[in-house]
Amino acid sequence: MKFIKTPVKGMCDMLPGDMRLREHVLGMIKKTYGSYGFMQIETPVMEHIENLTSKQGGDNEKLIFKVMKRGADLQRALQKGDGELADNGLRYDLTVPLARYYANNKEQLPAPFKALQIGSVWRADNPQKGRFRQFTQCDIDILGDESNLAEIELISATASMLTRIFAEINVTDFTIHINDRQLLGAVALSAGFTQEQVGSVLISLDKFDKIGLDGIEKELLQNGYDAAVVENYLRVYRGVRPGISIAEFCAGIDRARLPQEAADNLAQIIECVRPMLSRGVKLVFDPTLVRGMGYYTGPIFEVTMDGYGFSIAGGGRYDRMIGRFSGQDVCASGFSIGFERIVTILKDHMQGGYRRKEEAVAYLIGGKVPQARRMQVLADAARLREAGAIATVLPMNKNIRHQIERLEAEGYNRFEKVFE
Repeated sequence: MKFIKTPVKGMCDMLPGDMRLREHVLGMIKKTYGSYGFMQIETPVMEHIENLTSKQGGDNEKLIFKVMKRGADLQRALQKGDGELADNGLRYDLTVPLARYYANNKEQLPAPFKALQIGSVWRADNPQKGRFRQFTQCDIDILGDESNLAEIELISATASMLTRIFAEINVTDFTIHINDRQLLGAVALSAGFTQEQVGSVLISLDKFDKIGLDGIEKELLQNGYDAAVVENYLRVYRGVRPGISIAEFCAGIDRARLPQEAADNLAQIIECVRPMLSRGVKLVFDPTLVRGMGYYTGPIFEVTMDGYGFSIAGGGRYDRMIGRFSGQDVCASGFSIGFERIVTILKDHMQGGYRRKEEAVAYLIGGKVPQARRMQVLADAARLREAGAIATVLPMNKNIRHQIERLEAEGYNRFEKVFE
């Protein structure tokens, strides 16, 4: 059998330079979120298939890497013919596992609970730039806080973290979009859609950036919705212009359908967060922002950067998910960071790759160096490490120039050549 040396499609080998950059970014993420009081947790990479297929994950549920049953359980399922062959699956995000985790460990956790989760997730997606089948996700969530302080903390902490990271490439500008699922539902109901139809309508609106209002109209009509209702619905969004205020947008919604407290809540979040943002960071009300996950119940948010056709972070409030595990709803809101996409942006701007900022010394020892001198070099390297530097001791290659060039590419900035 021939072995294959390339990774599975949609998954990547990480070279040392890649890992230095990734660990550096992860360090900034942990430090920034830690300063806001978020506590790091960990959940298993596999979840019960029932949890992953609960119709809370939107289109991601179509992308699950399922894990087959094993042994006698698998044989019984095969003999049955119509039985489910999988009992577990690789997690496609960190939110569903967090909901299970909180329901299982609530009595041992503070209230409210501010969680930081970093780990790999898997989706059987079509790989492309910034999109992989295995990738790292970084989430912060606040559980047990029904007030908008949760959203204010989530947005300000994430904005602070992204500002720190992008300062490494002298980028200061990005945009935080914010909306509320309750407002989205109110528009659809005001137009004449039923409550049962709202979810399907929002799936179409979520494609606004890709197909525009004309494409949305075509899709809604193809789905069999009444033309007059579709026109009423799209009329509201045809009136949207850059910089539209929440009050202006809500003027086109039937007051009987409009949850005024949701509009006021959104305005308060924007008012509180804007003064905390760094120069160049914009926070805008975006009436077309949907976010595809079916579990969102209130404010939703997403971060974009000019020049890139993907979001780099997103999240929102999901007050009813944990109740599916515990039988009692728990207020919850979270922000997920597109770690791989952030790394992609950094690489696009970093010529020559990420360079270490600390002192990194390479001792190169010739083949004829006596034992006593070798021991002295090893002791010198140990002292440097104790002082906080990086020190490596290597045999000197015949082509020392090429060896030094490779070490420089790996971030070493000082060389000690020992010939005798």
